[in-house]
Amino acid sequence: MEGGFFSGQLLIAMPGIGDPRFERALILICAHDEEHAMGLALNQPVEGLTVPDLLERLGVKATIRLPDDLVLMGGPVECERGFVLHSADYQGENSIAVGAGVSLTATREVLDALASGDGAPARSFLALGYAGWGAGQLEEEIKQNVWLTCEADDALVFDHDYGRKWTRALAKLGVDPERLSSVAGRA
Repeated sequence: MEGGFFSGQLLIAMPGIGDPRFERALILICAHDEEHAMGLALNQPVEGLTVPDLLERLGVKATIRLPDDLVLMGGPVECERGFVLHSADYQGENSIAVGAGVSLTATREVLDALASGDGAPARSFLALGYAGWGAGQLEEEIKQNVWLTCEADDALVFDHDYGRKWTRALAKLGVDPERLSSVAGRA
């Protein structure tokens, strides 16, 4: 955590979060400052929607064979808005660094690069929507034990084993999900 902010960190939803949209969610915080926080869920695929399907719907012509990777539901805010989280080997005009080796681009230029393979990032995923918090809201949720935090790593960010990402993130902290309680206490 740099400067008191969580950009580049992972949020791991605690059991009993109380919001089914975030049950067992693993979220990468892409931007965080005193005014807001924004992140993308890394483990909530949109069933039946692949990257080639979405690019075709958007009128982006693929000139290479694209893998049938699933598009992710990045969060419940602006679900029609798309984001590409990618390795930092691709840097477009509007790309922003999220953390070590990870960037975010939300413009068509990255879609064109993915569809052509020309200058495309080595690793990426497409997400629709994002998770957002107002000033101080994320910090308060962390204090209330709604989220655990941990360092992001490439395996958790870019791996396609969506069903196990939450458990693997907890294991990274040495936490067994079977031993977690949805009831928080204060000492």
